[in-house]
Amino acid sequence: MTAQVVDPFVSFNYLVEIDGIARGAFQEVTGLDSTIDVIEHREGGSNTSPHKLAGQTKHANIVLKYGMTIDTQLFQWHKTVVDGAVDRRNGSVVLLDRRGSEVARWNFVRAWPSKYTAPSLNAEASDVAIETVELVHEGLERVS
Repeated sequence: MTAQVVDPFVSFNYLVEIDGIARGAFQEVTGLDSTIDVIEHREGGSNTSPHKLAGQTKHANIVLKYGMTIDTQLFQWHKTVVDGAVDRRNGSVVLLDRRGSEVARWNFVRAWPSKYTAPSLNAEASDVAIETVELVHEGLERVS
């Protein structure tokens, strides 16, 4: 019996959902990762190697890059934080298959925009103007 070959999912078909933000199309999403600190613990009589314990979990910032339009919702969210009101929101990054059906979802919680970058402007270029927002958050979970 031969195994059925299953094609991997493509990385270009996805959307982003954030509470209260209608924008879903982004050029690039990065930072869907977490790292667990390793705590080394030595005991007398066990000299060959230290015990390795799980420490604190750290989540990378999620970076959203998108073509600039008249939609300023993400910039306004960042401005709210700059003005002193940390507005935390939950969201998801959803990977879609070629038919547009959800195949994977990463939920993040209590996020807020810690950095906004305006597009680079160059009179000699014909590139799309790209804005970037960096989100800090308090947890990332793959739910499907």
